[in-house]
Amino acid sequence: MTAPPPPAPRAETVHGIVRGTHERGIAVFRGIPYAAAPVGARRFRAPGPPEPWTGVRAATAFGPTAPKRPYAPPFDRLLADPSVPGEDCLNLNVWTPAPDRGARPVLVWIHGGSLLHGSSALPLYDGTAFARDGVVLVSVNYRLGVEGFGVLPDAPANRGLLDQLAALAWVRDNIAAFGGDPDRVTVCGESAGAIGVGALLAAPRARGLFRRAVLQSGVPAALPVAEGRRTTALVAKRLGVAATARGLAGADPAALLAAQSEVTAGGSPLTGGHSFQLVVDGDLLPRDPMEALLDGAGSGVGLLMGSTTEEYRLWFVPTGLTERFSRAKLRLALLKFRVPRATARTYRANRPGATPGELLGALATDLLLRVPLNRLADARAPGTTHLYEFGWPSPVEGLGACHGLEIGFVFDTLRGPDAVALAGYDAPQELADSMHAAWVRFATHGDPGWPGWDASRPVMRFGPGAAALLRAPRDDELRGWPPYRQEGAGA
Repeated sequence: MTAPPPPAPRAETVHGIVRGTHERGIAVFRGIPYAAAPVGARRFRAPGPPEPWTGVRAATAFGPTAPKRPYAPPFDRLLADPSVPGEDCLNLNVWTPAPDRGARPVLVWIHGGSLLHGSSALPLYDGTAFARDGVVLVSVNYRLGVEGFGVLPDAPANRGLLDQLAALAWVRDNIAAFGGDPDRVTVCGESAGAIGVGALLAAPRARGLFRRAVLQSGVPAALPVAEGRRTTALVAKRLGVAATARGLAGADPAALLAAQSEVTAGGSPLTGGHSFQLVVDGDLLPRDPMEALLDGAGSGVGLLMGSTTEEYRLWFVPTGLTERFSRAKLRLALLKFRVPRATARTYRANRPGATPGELLGALATDLLLRVPLNRLADARAPGTTHLYEFGWPSPVEGLGACHGLEIGFVFDTLRGPDAVALAGYDAPQELADSMHAAWVRFATHGDPGWPGWDASRPVMRFGPGAAALLRAPRDDELRGWPPYRQEGAGA
């Protein structure tokens, strides 16, 4: 006789009781509101608390996603971006071994997507493996584009970051009911999500909300308000409205999404262009996050950070830029970014046969990611800072070890459709086992399994081949960048 299925898991939050589902031995709760729906008068305001409910609220399906448009070609075939209709987009999901009064470590995931795309509904971010291994996984939606990051004179800045802060406050107040320990929270993000994590690490108002942080392929950064306002002004100009919360609130929502897509088209994190960014607002971010961290902000928080070896290939390869970029354009780019001639020669010597586009990509990857992450590690050393590099090359369309490829390895979701689109069907499970286990160890104990940053500059490289610890990898290239010569790093 078949045993009856266990009753659906329940948890009592401060706003009401939620009912989830059992999936593969894990309790899963989806679409829990952590803040009020940002609609009507709340659309461009800081997040407020959700309305309490009576009875038991079903938390069995992903909640609405923030307003956005799909990725444009050619990236739409590589990057999924599901949309769930509805207004209550400030919601989160929880995967837990059990909704009891346990005290398990917690990992809060902040998705990337250039502050224009992404959501917690992506199968790539399924938290089953983390819960299986004893970590409560929380994934978060937040406002995007103009609504989340437009700079407006009559609305608070960095609204999407305020949403992330509100989600962390929800975790502090509620995660114990799901079996998590509010005193052992790790916040983790990739790309734009990592930029947000870096900002939260430096934000005075976020102190005490997390003990550890993970930055995957993103560097703490924020623009001055005047610079950040430019993209918003261009969107408003296309719509023929004032660049204010009041003006934009009157625009047709579909037209607003179309306008922000048109303004930001053609740019990328490496090649530049108009984009939405965090800004130094004098409130949540009183100063540039990187400067604050270099001066010691967040020094008590354990930090794991790194990048992929060939970040640039996600943007350069599908668009054909690696092949179209000429030597003349490379010389102009080197002048624009003030790359020292000796540095360019070192990169060229280390990559015989590389095209001008590939050389530019390698230089841009290090200039925008690897160099500042090493610089930040130097400022925190010796301490609880660990660096990694992801180097396994995807065979799909020549993407190599590109931006975003490591996520399926971290979440141990390689067989899902999103991971297969970037990594193919034969991505090495043993490498996912190693990388996922390192993230579990870091969330649990603060030690991913290799030495913290010191004068020997240890980096754990995940692929090609088995994970291996390297000391000062490619330091001849790092030493060529001005910050390292000025500060004596890498000597």
